Formats: sequence, C-alpha cells, structure tokens
Amino acid sequence: MLAYQHAYHAGNIADVHKHLTLFALAQQLREKTSAITWVDTHAGRGIYPLDSAETQRGGEFLDGIQPLWQRRESFPQPSLVHSWLQQLAALNPDEHLHCYAGSPWWLARAMRSGDHLELYELHPGEHRHLQQFDQQLPVGARRHFGDGPTTLLKHLPVATPRLCVLIDPSYEVKSDYLAVAETLSRIAEKVRHAVVAIWYPLLAAQRHLELLEAVRESGVRKVLRSELIYADPDQTRGMYGSGMLVLNPPWQLDQQLSEAGEQLAALYAGRSTVEWWVAE
Repeated sequence: MLAYQHAYHAGNIADVHKHLTLFALAQQLREKTSAITWVDTHAGRGIYPLDSAETQRGGEFLDGIQPLWQRRESFPQPSLVHSWLQQLAALNPDEHLHCYAGSPWWLARAMRSGDHLELYELHPGEHRHLQQFDQQLPVGARRHFGDGPTTLLKHLPVATPRLCVLIDPSYEVKSDYLAVAETLSRIAEKVRHAVVAIWYPLLAAQRHLELLEAVRESGVRKVLRSELIYADPDQTRGMYGSGMLVLNPPWQLDQQLSEAGEQLAALYAGRSTVEWWVAE
C-alpha cells in the first residue's frame, strides 16, 4: 500500500489551483438543469483541519491558502477567486482559517437534487477519514473503498445525462502518468460528452510530459490545459508547479481560468498559462 496521505500537503498552492479549477468547472456545469454524476477517483478526506499534526508538519498551507485567505477582500467582485473564497468561508465562519476543504467537500457542495456523487478512496487510512465525512454528504452521494479509475470504467456509462470526473492520483508510481492518460481515453470512448478534470504535478523529472503527450496522441479532442508555476524549476527539489487538463470544458472556462491564473500568479510570484492542449 502506498504511503501517500494528502493531509501533509493540504491547502498548498497546487490544492488552490486544483480546487479553484474544479469550482469553476462545477459552477458552469450547474447552469444547465440536466442531472450530473460527479466522480472523484482519488477522494482523500472531505475536510482538513489546519491544526492537525499532519497538516502542521507539512505546513504547506502557509504558502498556499493562507496568504490567499488573508487577501480575500482584495479580489474584485464578481470574480472566480472571490467566489471560491466565499465558499471556503462556509467552513470558516468566524473569518479565521481553521479548515481547508478537500475535493469531496467541493463536489458535495456542487450537487443538486437529482445529481449523484461517487467518492473513491483506496488508501485504508484516508478512507477511514473520508468515512467521517459521511454525515455531510447529501442525498445521492456514495463513498467507496477501492480503486476509483478501475471501478468507474466498469460502471460506464452512467444513468444521468452528464458526467464530470476528477482524477488526481498521488503519482507516487511512475506508471500513473500513462495510466491516467489511458483512463481519460477510455472514459471518452464510453461517454463521448464526459467532462474530465485531471490534476498533475510539475516536478524536475518532467514526467508530466509523458501524460501530456499520451493525451495528445490518444485521439481525444477538446482538451484545455492550465498550469501555475510558482517556483524556479532549477532551484526546487520538489514540486515547482501545478497542472490541470480539462476534457470538454464548458464555454468560457478558459477565460475564467486565465483571469484567475493571473491573479494567483501575482500573489505567488509565479506565472500562469491557459491554452488549448488539444483543439476541438
């Protein structure tokens, strides 16, 4: 069993980038009335208390969500970043940042009547933490202990008219990069209109390029790429940036992410890129 537990990294810059993208995607998909099946293939925990031993040990939120939260009133209204921070304030009503929301929380909050939510987690410890989130899950949400991508593919197509999937493994195993590209291709084959968001890390080894090239060569169309670089690749031993791929993004998502990316890049002294990786 892999050792990765996201609590050590909760609320870091990559989380901000990932969850802001997920929030923007969900907000746009909710504008149409037809039901959606939301799927989180690597759910982790629903909520991360920032005073926990794990989160304090990593302390990555101090460079991620913390400075963004402190400047939350400086973002224009309306804007994607401001709206996202307003949602996060529901977990922190006294204006102090106590908790950070994981992807299960964001997806549960996006659900409407008639929607479904499938949360998958394979790590036993993380699944026990996710189990504690059950009371906050709305009707139509289910938690599963098992391999998310494999189980999802077995149950496609879904019963609802629309499907939105978040895939964000730890990438501890080098083969994960190509496996994610294969999963994306198979989802697209089974559900042509599926919306799929993939998170990937930017590391010195540059293995994310394997994922990007495999997606390009797979034949899938209409893939948006968003990257936020917040450290010098030549001076950083760990992760220097965060990437997102979105298959079948809603109209104007690219514009929203471009504006938000510029704001994040200014805050974190980095740079942001939003472009079509594979055209329609």
